[in-house]
Parts: sequence; C-alpha cells; structure tokens
Amino acid sequence: MLRYSLKRLLSLIVSLAIASVVIFLVIEVAPGDPASFMLGINAQPDTVAALRAELGLDVSKTQRYLSWVGGMLQGDFGTSYTYRTPVTQMIADRVWVSLPLALYALTLSTLIAFPAGIYAASRRGKPGDITVMGATQLGIAVPNFWFAMLLVLVFAINLRWFSAGGFPGWDEGFFVALKALTLPAIALALPQSAILARVMRSSLLDILSEDFMRTARAKGLSRRQALWRHGLRNALVPVLTIMGLQFSFLLAGGIIIEQVFFLPGLGRLIFQAISARDLIVVESVVMLLVFSVILVNFLVDLAYAAVDPRLRSRT
Repeated sequence: MLRYSLKRLLSLIVSLAIASVVIFLVIEVAPGDPASFMLGINAQPDTVAALRAELGLDVSKTQRYLSWVGGMLQGDFGTSYTYRTPVTQMIADRVWVSLPLALYALTLSTLIAFPAGIYAASRRGKPGDITVMGATQLGIAVPNFWFAMLLVLVFAINLRWFSAGGFPGWDEGFFVALKALTLPAIALALPQSAILARVMRSSLLDILSEDFMRTARAKGLSRRQALWRHGLRNALVPVLTIMGLQFSFLLAGGIIIEQVFFLPGLGRLIFQAISARDLIVVESVVMLLVFSVILVNFLVDLAYAAVDPRLRSRT
C-alpha cells in the first residue's frame, strides 16, 4: 500500500508541474496587455511602462513563471493587478463559498443517486427501473443553469421559500448561510446525481452477473442480501471515479451557477478577473482548481486500493 501511495504521489507532483507550465503559457499568450487595459487606450507609453514595472510585467516570462511558482510554494499567490490585494486573501474569502457549495451539492447528489441506482439495478427491466432511467436521462439533458433559473422562479419568486441570490456570509449563522446555498446546490446536484445513478446501476448489474454473486445466491442468500453484502462494495470502484470527477467539476465548474445566484465564489472571481485582464488572479485561481482536481484524483486512487485489494497486490 505504501509503494502504491508513493507512486500516486509522484504522479501528482509531476502533473502539478506540467499543469503550472501549461496554465502560465496559455494565459500569458492571450492577447492584450494588463497595464494598457488598466490605463485605457489614451495612456502615454511612459505611463504604461511605469505601471508594467510596478506590476512586475517588465521582466521575462521565465522570471515571472519562476517567481509565480516560487511564491505559490510558500503560500503567496501574488498581488492582484486590479484590486492591489493579495490573491491569497481574495481566494480565502471566496473559497468559503465555493467549497461548501461543492460539498453540499456532492452530498445531495450522492444521497439521490445511490438509492436510485440500487433501486433500478434491483428491478432491472421492470417499471421501477424504466422510471428511474427515464428520470436520469431527463436530468442529464436539462442544462443546470436553466434548471437553476427554474428553481429561482418557483421557490424564490413564487413561493418565497428561498432568496433569489446572494450570500449573507457564515457570520450570519450556519443555517442561514446553508439556506442561501440550497438552491444553487440543488441546481448543481441533480444533473450530477443522474449521471451517478446510471453509473451505479450499470456497475451493480455487471457485478450481479459475476461468479461470486451466483455462489452467494447458491449458499442461500436472497438477491437483495447478495447485493447488499457482496455486490455493493465491489460496484463502488467506477462510482468512486465518477464522484471524484464530479467534486472537481462542482468546485471548478460552478461559474455559471454562481453567476445565476450572485454568489461570491471562485467561479465569479475568475470571471471578474478575466474581464479585468487580471492575469495573476486567473493563473492562481485556475492553478488552485487544477490542484484540487489532481488531489481528488489522488485520493480516489487511494480509495481504489482500500476497496479493491487487487490494486495493492499489483504494486
């Protein structure tokens, strides 16, 4: 297990190094100069040059990359060009919206998908299975931003059970803040739960046809008992993959939902930074999100080894 973990950790480090180079190069080659953008089209060349020097844009790209990476290794993501505020502080303020939202949505997705997938697999070909699969197909087809606007229309405008947007902050109370995240979390969770339910059903159906499941049935276990005692754990490997990818998507891909509900999260921060040509913020936030994706995949790999001993025996 230790050797397997070390190999996964080395892969994580290499992936982060490659990702940092790609992110820096992609963002740096984008057209437009931050200093010229901030000063406007009528700015004098010497004024632009002075601002570029102040922002550290007058050095080579290699120096800027090394300075950026070196700062991140020490927990310093640089200073925003636009707001003249440490990027670390800006991220810290926003992550306490995006991270709870992603966890909330993933929890809802799991609570919906697991029972639905297990129910559909245990009733393969029956009306219950057809109903669940039809509902999941609809959940996959409906865009989450359209569903988010529908939730606002029904539960915020008509019923007035929730606010239409905004975030009061955790200082106002846990349940007050959680209530503000409920509609965004539902909008994010339902499409993901549809995908997860289908994967759970498919994985369980594959496991039910295995020899060890037939042996369990031959020993006197009912279909339901064999499913719960032996099938569910073995079916979790592909499900864990989807859950890891979903958490990464929910954390990094909630920009549209955050725009719909006016949530001050990382998604809106990236959107605002791109609009203001604030490259250091874009680079740092994207790198943080990439790190979260790679870290989640690393944890999923470790979960694989815990669930499936065959992986540990191969290393």
